[in-house]
Amino acid sequence: MIFGSDVRYEYSINPLVEVICQLRFPAILSIGAREPIDFQEAVRADFPRYSLQEEQAAPKVVNGKVEVQPKIRNYSFISEDGRWKLNLTQNFIALSTVRYGTWEEFAAKLDKPLAEFIEIYRPAFFERAGLRYVNAFSRSACGLAGTPWSELIAPEFLGILAAEDVDETEAARATVDADWSLGDGIRLKLHSGPGLIQRPGQKERDPEPKFILDGDFSVSGDIKLPDISGRLEAMHAWSTRLIRGAVLDKLDEALR
Repeated sequence: MIFGSDVRYEYSINPLVEVICQLRFPAILSIGAREPIDFQEAVRADFPRYSLQEEQAAPKVVNGKVEVQPKIRNYSFISEDGRWKLNLTQNFIALSTVRYGTWEEFAAKLDKPLAEFIEIYRPAFFERAGLRYVNAFSRSACGLAGTPWSELIAPEFLGILAAEDVDETEAARATVDADWSLGDGIRLKLHSGPGLIQRPGQKERDPEPKFILDGDFSVSGDIKLPDISGRLEAMHAWSTRLIRGAVLDKLDEALR
């Protein structure tokens, strides 16, 4: 079973590494043409740190010729404690956090900057709404060092590691990657499997292999502004069911 119940848990040992919400809209050239002074003033109390990064856009092929695209300006607004980051470009606005607590806290943190963005830039609609949850389960943090993943994670997420004759220590790579429709316009790109992670602010990867459960939910199309909240709520509900389906009882109890 891929998806479990919609009963929500708040784990004492939080496996979430990062949560990202990105809303894409038709290009607003004024965002890239000048610094977003009005937007910064509107969000500066909660996101006082500012930085700018210019990113090279992917080249386009036009009439058989490769055309270099102008650089995209990516404006970052970061909270004082570094937990939260807003990104704004001419094509999207995004909120991310490296210390996720609850959905209500995340949604509240998004509400004001999104309302200010709509007020200042007046997008006609959104083209894509995405909500991504990246989990990394640590056996050592749960007191389960040496326990095989097959006793902790549902077999649907393990790939070959679910087989009795496969030694996980001998598997150089064993992941599950999928992309499918969940109905009502929601799609899920799933990646799961053991791997090493590098947390934000760290120079090197954590040497302990974690089990990564990366669920990237999205809705595409002409999404009307009043519908955004409901679409994000629906994707969050799916994310709850995903982790409930992936985590077996032994790991569930160890996460407390």
